[in-house]
Amino acid sequence: MAQPDRSTHEGQRDHALLSFLYNTGARIQEALDVCPRAIRFDSPACVRLYGKGRKERLSPLWPETVSLLRSLLQRQPRPDDEPIFVNRYGVPLGASGVRFKLAEYVEAAAKTIPTLAAKRITPHSFRHATAVHLVAAGVDITVIRSWLGHFSLDTTNHYAQANLETKRLALERLGSPEPPAKRPSWKRDQSVLAWLDSL
Repeated sequence: MAQPDRSTHEGQRDHALLSFLYNTGARIQEALDVCPRAIRFDSPACVRLYGKGRKERLSPLWPETVSLLRSLLQRQPRPDDEPIFVNRYGVPLGASGVRFKLAEYVEAAAKTIPTLAAKRITPHSFRHATAVHLVAAGVDITVIRSWLGHFSLDTTNHYAQANLETKRLALERLGSPEPPAKRPSWKRDQSVLAWLDSL
């Protein structure tokens, strides 16, 4: 998330897109299809997304995401019915181009966080992270289903089960607790007992 150079149009756009993906849990094409008219900038801010089969859903937007989208549109205004995320020529971004650019950002980030090099991070990773973090935050599974636009609750339950599995593995790594060490025998201190009796 910190890799795009936000002093450039491209970096500002990429940062806004990555933030949007994490905020909404949108599929990459859902995000790339978003037009200004799909966004409610006033409180409560939200975006209308169109998923598989043109199924429509609303996703809340954080104030930070709204601010990023506003700034992006100020820098490169778009007609109400045309996609927000475009290249410098105003041509809408494609999913393959976003995947390529994201791979560059991951490679750059891996220089300071080496574990990233072994991970496969795609635009869908943001959707997965959104779902897992919502589950971890205790959000009701039916709300998460609606948030992500899942047709079946079984799909959403997968994230809840994955979260429980993560917790189980963490407990296994801790190992079984050692029995408590035997406490040293306590000797009565007559002066302390006398003081307590005087109270």
